[in-house]
Amino acid sequence: MTASRAVVDRYLAEGLPAYGLTTGLGARVVERLSEDALSEFSRHTVLGRAHSVGPPLPTDVVRAAMLVRANGLARGGAGAKPEVAEMLLALLERGVQPVVPSIGSIGAGDICVLAHIGLVLIGEGEAELGGEVVPGERALAAVGLEPLVLAPKDGLAIISSNAVSVAWASLALVDGRATLGAVQASAALSLEGFRASLSQLDARVARARPAPGQAACAAALRDLLAGGSLAASGGRRLQDPLSFRCVSQVHGSLLTALDLLAAALEPELNGSGDNPLVLADEIVSTGNFFVPALALAADAVALGLAQVATLAAARVARLLSAALTDLPQNLAPPGSTGTGMGPLLKVAGALVGEIVHAAAPATLASLAHPDEAVEDAATGAPLATSRLAGMLERARLLVARGLGLAAPAGAMAGGATRGAGQGTLHPAGRELVEPLRSDRPLGGDVERVAAELERVV
Repeated sequence: MTASRAVVDRYLAEGLPAYGLTTGLGARVVERLSEDALSEFSRHTVLGRAHSVGPPLPTDVVRAAMLVRANGLARGGAGAKPEVAEMLLALLERGVQPVVPSIGSIGAGDICVLAHIGLVLIGEGEAELGGEVVPGERALAAVGLEPLVLAPKDGLAIISSNAVSVAWASLALVDGRATLGAVQASAALSLEGFRASLSQLDARVARARPAPGQAACAAALRDLLAGGSLAASGGRRLQDPLSFRCVSQVHGSLLTALDLLAAALEPELNGSGDNPLVLADEIVSTGNFFVPALALAADAVALGLAQVATLAAARVARLLSAALTDLPQNLAPPGSTGTGMGPLLKVAGALVGEIVHAAAPATLASLAHPDEAVEDAATGAPLATSRLAGMLERARLLVARGLGLAAPAGAMAGGATRGAGQGTLHPAGRELVEPLRSDRPLGGDVERVAAELERVV
């Protein structure tokens, strides 16, 4: 950072043209800044772009974005003073979270959103400290910090980044992998409850057509089922419904999409997406802030999650069918005249509907916002990444619903031994859900299991 700052200082001393350093921004790039205006321009770069609206970003997203931006600044490409990154880290260490309205970026740099973080750095805006929202300057004083005095280019360095989109995507990647693990375990329980054939999980099947992710998911399912009665017996039907027969193919597609997201995130987390970019001996204009690969990968995860959810809901329906399971209709208690678990299929359908609705490709709806024909494209990355959190929350509820059905189905089948890998999820369904002896509200059971899944998976 010190070396790159020296390049910035040289440009200033020699009066060399550099976008956002000695010139205006956007369409005003043709205007040269006077020497007297340089530092004030950096401050106004933040003040003049903090225009986001809507509900504030969740605290974990704000903190992740601050860390992402600090790491990006540390790469040196921004040419910011080291004190800018140090201030971001000081806020993280002392529990100061800027209040950041969530709506304001179209995916060509999260400029208007990140400006709200910049406000707190200079003692403006609002911040959350100890559960209370206070003015930015007061939050800094409370933790022994002084507002940052921005040097030329520091203001642009704070906001010229996709740190918020990257934060959303990074958290979604971690949650997505955990959710896939929970879906896998729930599917294994469903296979046991349905007493399904396991021929589709044979390693030779995946080798015959090695689709991405299929072999890995099939192997994980075999591990979950190992040592159980189903793995020994091989099921009761020659061919099962697709929702049981195609689990490894569909789950493998989501696994592949998550790997694609991880690959797209790596350079965003550890590279310099700044414009302009400070190199070893010059400052150049770039398009590194443009992140179509990240947006497309997030779209892929959303679509993969929708397929996984659709298959999970279909398994719910099959487990409720007496004709297919040879178990009581709707898994109603034997001898009961009640409804059983049938109405939960409506809940599963509602969850899938919300997931599928949110899965619409955000990259197709990205809004170009021409600025005198300069900023004439966008990636849609903020929408593509931020909607994943809500989708994953609903997916966990759907997994909990499937777990609540698969466990009693297996119990009703009788004489079955669970696979060795079910130790994490099966206790959640057994211990948090009271056996259904007569009709009662079940929504609370689903939410308790979902909360436990979020804790243990």
